[in-house]
Amino acid sequence: MPVNETAGTESAQVRALLQLRELILSGELPGGSRIAELAIVERLGVSRTPIRAALMRLEQEGLLQTLPNGGYVVQTFSERDIADAIELRGTLEGLLARLAAERGAPGVVLAEARQCLDRIDTVLAAPALDDEGFSAYVALNSRFHSLVWEMADSPTITRQLEKVLSLPFASPSGFVVVQAHSSRARDMLVVAQDQHRQVLEAIEQREGARAEAIMREHSRLAQRNLRDVLNGPARVHAPGAMPAIKLIRRR
Repeated sequence: MPVNETAGTESAQVRALLQLRELILSGELPGGSRIAELAIVERLGVSRTPIRAALMRLEQEGLLQTLPNGGYVVQTFSERDIADAIELRGTLEGLLARLAAERGAPGVVLAEARQCLDRIDTVLAAPALDDEGFSAYVALNSRFHSLVWEMADSPTITRQLEKVLSLPFASPSGFVVVQAHSSRARDMLVVAQDQHRQVLEAIEQREGARAEAIMREHSRLAQRNLRDVLNGPARVHAPGAMPAIKLIRRR
């Protein structure tokens, strides 16, 4: 197959994957919905090959489940499923933070991480955060975590972490948007930022055990946010900001 044709096929698969994932996370295909390959082909106007690849990928990610008689169903997740995914993310991120400290992080990456945290400080300096502020925080928070992974220089562990992060709500900013308009939102982000500073300091000082412990504790903020979303009024308001919250069932 010519190179340009191969690239076109891969591009179509990526587009199909992104479109189908968005249909699920936006709530257009709610939890429990049956999905037939042909129906998705007609809906997205894409050929069967990229749709089939997208469906298989989303099954691997855990968003879809194969039905015995063919087709798929949109998965729902228990509170424990999400909590376990967050715990696993914290474990792997803690390991990467420890390796970054023990192996010695490159100075240029440390400098970029410090600059990233300085920018988060600027965002959090506002007495209250609007949607733009929260969006900026999410982007910078994701970048900081990526830099910690880069410092560890462990493609093997990072690949496993990326699999965990593909699950809904498992990412470092998974519940930030859901909680954006809660009264405690900014306070929680200030606590998270303090932990960012501490883990970076531990990495710079080559304190592996401390870096790992702080990063694992950092993930527990997401566990607290999960409980707040499921137990409080945030769940009522969440569907407008993050319809995928409907995929979570209490038990």
